[in-house]
Amino acid sequence: MKVDLEGARIVIVMMSAIGDVVHVLPVLHALKRHAPTCHITWVLKPVPAMLVRGHPLIDEIVEFNPDHGWRAYIEVARALHNRKFDLLLDFQVALKAGIVTALLNARTKLGFDRARAKDANWIFTNTRIPPHAPQHVADQYFEFLRFLNVEPEPIAWNLGPREDEQAWQREFFSAFDRPVASINIATTNADRDWIPERWAQVIDALWDRYGIESVLVGGRSERELSTADAITSAVRHKPRSALGSGVRRLVSILDGSALVIALDSAPLHISNALGRPVISLMANADPRRTGPYRRSQDLIVDRYHEEGEISPVSSKRRWGRMPLIGVDDVLDKLEIWRTRYASIDQPVPSSYA
Repeated sequence: MKVDLEGARIVIVMMSAIGDVVHVLPVLHALKRHAPTCHITWVLKPVPAMLVRGHPLIDEIVEFNPDHGWRAYIEVARALHNRKFDLLLDFQVALKAGIVTALLNARTKLGFDRARAKDANWIFTNTRIPPHAPQHVADQYFEFLRFLNVEPEPIAWNLGPREDEQAWQREFFSAFDRPVASINIATTNADRDWIPERWAQVIDALWDRYGIESVLVGGRSERELSTADAITSAVRHKPRSALGSGVRRLVSILDGSALVIALDSAPLHISNALGRPVISLMANADPRRTGPYRRSQDLIVDRYHEEGEISPVSSKRRWGRMPLIGVDDVLDKLEIWRTRYASIDQPVPSSYA
């Protein structure tokens, strides 16, 4: 599709989780490289907005707050009622994104093909990308770029830490006399979580075998706090807790880590975007679709697939499989990290060395 993007007013509808927001950032880089004068407005939820607010390629953020119920739609419509966009990119295959898409005034409303646009989302767009077999979420978003004749490469995120965040980063890591491993102990879905006692064994091994101190990262939900308590009760070498530090400080912590061990959640994708080696524990979702993008492929603990299984990339969940991940599975990946990554990624990045 030929669209003149130079000077175009573009609105992105993606109000989903932080991980999806990370995957959208390379799209912004590609659009701005292709058409530096385009203006980008992004509609997204408050917490993901905290991650990307102030990003140099985002001209405007309009928050969609699901806690406000139907008022959230009215608030977005009011904020943009007098705007006419040249292009709307609906990356979120859900009814709520479709409703926002319907409320906004855009000449071209580009979305997924009918087969992939769940919740009748396709009804609200007037142009759709062609059907495609399932692939990584990031590659799925790049389909929009190619449809617009925009080259996705080179891929960039530019997540930080930003200059005004580096003093806090230096102060945080000044308290450690060992390299740090960030441990993402829980997700928004209990079926993607791992067993606390197994986390404890990994944390002790990091200290004893690798001389690495562990930091627990994430939010302060009831499940995260109870998981942290269970881990602390089981370890010999107590990890430090950075739970609830906030999403921007999470970026600084992950950036300063020698490695990250993460579940299928936001810290995995943030770490990957920062170029940090990440051991990912994947059993609920296909890592070829929602795992680390391009990097750290040899550090994936994959229990989504059966041993020797050959199958197409899938968007289907497989429930109840996280207990299949054993401590030795993670320790095996730690040995790969030590031989392939540790020498180039330790001790700490130059931003605070």
